[in-house]
Amino acid sequence: MLPPDNHVHSEFSWDTGPRASLLRACAHAVDIGLPAVAFTEHLDFTVWDAADRATAQGLKDRHPANQLPIDVDLYAETIWEARERYPQLRVWSGVEAGEPHLFGASVAAHLQAAPVDRVLGSLHSLPVDGRLMGVNRLLHAPGIDVVATMRRYLTEMVAMIEHSDVFQVLAHCDFPRRYWPGGRDEYPEAVFEEEYRAVFRALAGSGRALEVNTTSPLWSVELLRWYREEGGDAVSFGSDGHQPHLVGQRFELAVDVVEQAGFRPGRDRFDFWRR
Repeated sequence: MLPPDNHVHSEFSWDTGPRASLLRACAHAVDIGLPAVAFTEHLDFTVWDAADRATAQGLKDRHPANQLPIDVDLYAETIWEARERYPQLRVWSGVEAGEPHLFGASVAAHLQAAPVDRVLGSLHSLPVDGRLMGVNRLLHAPGIDVVATMRRYLTEMVAMIEHSDVFQVLAHCDFPRRYWPGGRDEYPEAVFEEEYRAVFRALAGSGRALEVNTTSPLWSVELLRWYREEGGDAVSFGSDGHQPHLVGQRFELAVDVVEQAGFRPGRDRFDFWRR
């Protein structure tokens, strides 16, 4: 029995392309037997509120600034249509809030105007000389110390957990692994054990869930055990699929990894997995 896919993008995310479709993603979820799917569209800011922490830190812009706002009215209509068309599937609305600790006022204003069922917290970028820079670019910048950059990333993730309580799930804690110089297989996971454990302690202390993201290289059982040893209680599964056929990708393998780390299905089919 597969778990819900708590991290899916559709045509309402700025980076999905013309073949993305919320309705076709639902059809695929039904075909493969998922009980639920959450459409967590990208909520990123290129312009932000004066009350945001980003302003207090002196951040001026984001590079590159390709992010676009969510069409919340059409999104809400499409979520409603999906629920009508696929009653056998639980369809959740959601956002993936990028750097929510830096944009607290902006995120709050968006959610007040357009409430959702599920909020993910993600760290895609780091401040560099007054600008937010994508980690994928930073890791390939000339002369960059990739190990130091990864340590900085995980330290910033602790700050994100401590300074934002808006999200329920910490998404793709291993995001930079996707862009690691030399390839994903060269990523030295064990080198960052101390930093990962600090993230997991902060997350566990906040009572929120950790995502196993199946677009990223699958986490090791050892990494999930660090989370469990630091008090982590809940695991969420997310495909991070940006196209319909990617919904629920590699979930059977991900379930096996999570089970080996000591987590089991929760109270019902729609719950997070628990220790």
